[in-house]
Amino acid sequence: MNEVDGIDQFDRRILALLQEDARLTNAELAEKVHLSASQCSRRRQRLEETGYISGYRAELNRPKLGFSIVNIISVTLATHNRDNARRFADLVRRLPEVQEAHALTGEMDYSLKVVTRDLAALSAFVNDVLLPHESVQHVKTAIVLQTLKDTQALPIGG
Repeated sequence: MNEVDGIDQFDRRILALLQEDARLTNAELAEKVHLSASQCSRRRQRLEETGYISGYRAELNRPKLGFSIVNIISVTLATHNRDNARRFADLVRRLPEVQEAHALTGEMDYSLKVVTRDLAALSAFVNDVLLPHESVQHVKTAIVLQTLKDTQALPIGG
């Protein structure tokens, strides 16, 4: 075991393979990792129990489901205090269009990745949801023209 992170090369390989295809069976993992299926099963269970694997989900086809526009929205808060930041965070957590939300250093306070079906939906999101909110002072929107890379995979090796 690596003392720094608590996982060894076999665990890393299992994690890397599951990032590619979370539906792999323990037998399929065993073949690829060169361990027995029971060893892979125990390792997978331990990785889940210790939080290295936090869940499994299906990757949906965004355009096929009608969400044709990806937007990066920068937000500046009206005031910089804990209550205002909490109100904005509460708002963002309730909005299903927001796929990612990050608090930033620098000029803007937050960056949001937002999906919408069309420009009208984007306009409504900005003008009817974000701008009227008491915590928001300024919004800057950019529409993604092309996605060069889109992954949640971590560079863990393996």
